[in-house]
Amino acid sequence: MSRRHWPAALALLSSLILGSYLLYTERLMREIRAEAAQHMRMYAQVQRGLLSLDPGAELRSLLSLQQSLAELGVPIVAVTAEGEPYAAVNLPFRADLRNAVHRERVRAYIAELDRQNPPISEEGAGTIHFGAPPILSRLRWVPWLQVGGALLLLFVALGLVRAAERAERERMWAAMARELAHQMGTPLSSLAGWLEVLRLPRSERDALATPERIAEEIAADLDRLKRVSRRFELIGKPPELEAVTAGSIVEELQAYLRPRLPRLAAGVQLQMRVKRGLPEVAANRVLLVWALENLVKNALDALAGRGGRIVVAATRARDERVRIFVADNGPGIDPAVRERLFEPGASTKAGGWGVGLSLTRRIVEELHRGRISVRARRGGGTVFEMVIPSARERFSGRRVLGR
Repeated sequence: MSRRHWPAALALLSSLILGSYLLYTERLMREIRAEAAQHMRMYAQVQRGLLSLDPGAELRSLLSLQQSLAELGVPIVAVTAEGEPYAAVNLPFRADLRNAVHRERVRAYIAELDRQNPPISEEGAGTIHFGAPPILSRLRWVPWLQVGGALLLLFVALGLVRAAERAERERMWAAMARELAHQMGTPLSSLAGWLEVLRLPRSERDALATPERIAEEIAADLDRLKRVSRRFELIGKPPELEAVTAGSIVEELQAYLRPRLPRLAAGVQLQMRVKRGLPEVAANRVLLVWALENLVKNALDALAGRGGRIVVAATRARDERVRIFVADNGPGIDPAVRERLFEPGASTKAGGWGVGLSLTRRIVEELHRGRISVRARRGGGTVFEMVIPSARERFSGRRVLGR
């Protein structure tokens, strides 16, 4: 059986054990009810003897009561004042008290009964030694069944959680592979196009572009490929963090997006605001710029075809943390989608792979020990907010963001 099937097998096994436990409990309840009914019959027999005017009715009631007690299944041995057994019922072996060997065995069994219950001495009847009713021995298994069932259910739950985590990781890596192919596809296609231009006769090639422009475009495509490969190289391992300013992160993002903005979304205004005097943050510059870029591209997708405004701002959060948020005045996000927006595969775009925001959450929360959230913007639109620990807080060994 493969690893992906064993959680289902454990769930089936736990269901069978739970069902068996319920059936066992139901059987015990039936036996307890039957025993209670037997006690009531014994009470009725006593009452019949007490209320009857027949002189022999009391003796018959006592004999009937003795028989009813024997039917309860409790092992009983009655001995005289001299210690000789004179009556025995429900013993786990044949007990003929007229046989000396049997009497000796009964005497030895009395010690076992006394370990279960203290004997009862009654004047005129000697001493009564008795054991536990049969149902008690079965009731002893109930706590063990409960503990075993709880442990099994816990084991199954852990297995299901691990299976879900493994499935989420697999979805994440599959989505990252598609995203990598997508991001590398554009510069590779561009390089292939410039290669075709270089293969043209010189007269035709010079009519399309100068050698200097071709070299610049190829250099830009190679830089894009290096940027993509560097990002995906860093996302798979704990990154090296350094003290950087939020302003430098925002400026690098602005330098990258400004020339591409008309092509990505025409009619969109991009505004950058960084408050003065912010503390440095503990960050990997490449990854944090990538996370911020994903948020801006998500806002650009929301505004595509309608125009609007995107604001990227950095302000001081409480303590030594820095808040960076991306706000747009687009149509907003459906609340049903907002709850799972950072999960792998969740997307608000038709045909989207839903990997950008999940990667952003991994960068912010797992690699930088920060927080990321999304909320509706007052007046319409969406706000994504990142809270990043400061370099002083992170590198001083203090707890960060409740961790």
